[in-house]
Amino acid sequence: MDTLLSLKVFCEIAAGGSFVSAARRLALSAPMASKHVAHLEKYLGVRLLNRSSRRVSLTEAGALYYEQCRAALETLSLAEVAIGRSVEAPQGVLRITAPVWFAHPRVVRVMAAYKQRYPGVVPDLHFSNRKADLAAEGYDLALRVTRDPSAHLIVRRICRVPFYLVAAPAYLAPHGVPAAPADLAAYGGILPNYLPAEGFELDGPKGKALIRLAPLMRSDDTTFSYQAVRAGAGIGFLPSWLVDADLRSGALLRVLPQYSQAPQELYATYISRQYLTPKVRSFIDFLAEPECRAMLEDSATG
Repeated sequence: MDTLLSLKVFCEIAAGGSFVSAARRLALSAPMASKHVAHLEKYLGVRLLNRSSRRVSLTEAGALYYEQCRAALETLSLAEVAIGRSVEAPQGVLRITAPVWFAHPRVVRVMAAYKQRYPGVVPDLHFSNRKADLAAEGYDLALRVTRDPSAHLIVRRICRVPFYLVAAPAYLAPHGVPAAPADLAAYGGILPNYLPAEGFELDGPKGKALIRLAPLMRSDDTTFSYQAVRAGAGIGFLPSWLVDADLRSGALLRVLPQYSQAPQELYATYISRQYLTPKVRSFIDFLAEPECRAMLEDSATG
């Protein structure tokens, strides 16, 4: 039996002198109210109430217990109010883990807009291409780009993020722009650590094609890969966020533009829906708003 509810029932009966009225106020039946008092009396080993057909009164032990219980329940009520106030408005430090290349103007704009709406929240972003253990490392959520989100976590889709094969014009010039996957044999790549060493598949005019790039360098930092590609050190397979502006300016070129993958998806990833704090819920809901998705997807702002 719920001892806390038993305490509330006892205090209501002591204050009003009636099982029936106490039961009504607590949405219980009178027999159930009586069982709660009996539960307390058995637990304490004393009689708390004198019962007669006409009235209910406190025993000496009951009077002492009532004063202590009333004070305790008032303290609990104040604590519940305090917690309620703290969880109504999003506030506190929001710890987020995200890939290194999320240190980008698109994400900065999103975080600035979120901070303006929810000034009580302090975003604390940690950038790493390693998939952090959210529970063990104390993160509230992760931002991850994938087509295969973890089955052990709760995810919410935010937007698409295309990836492109790109290179600097100077790097392609000696052998000409590749026209087919076989032409890549003359070139090497700057390979981020998320690409398998044996190659990766793209869809093309004649179906799937295995793309192989001899590794010239590897890196666990996608922004390093981007800078190396931009400097003419090789071909890279990089997120549109990093290369859109360079593709528009001509600083980079699409390699085999007729070959592509379905866009990856950006997900907000967290551990559990139960007891989701307002700071986490507000951020996830904010990311899913059309205006926010537009900021992340719009290549003109990249």
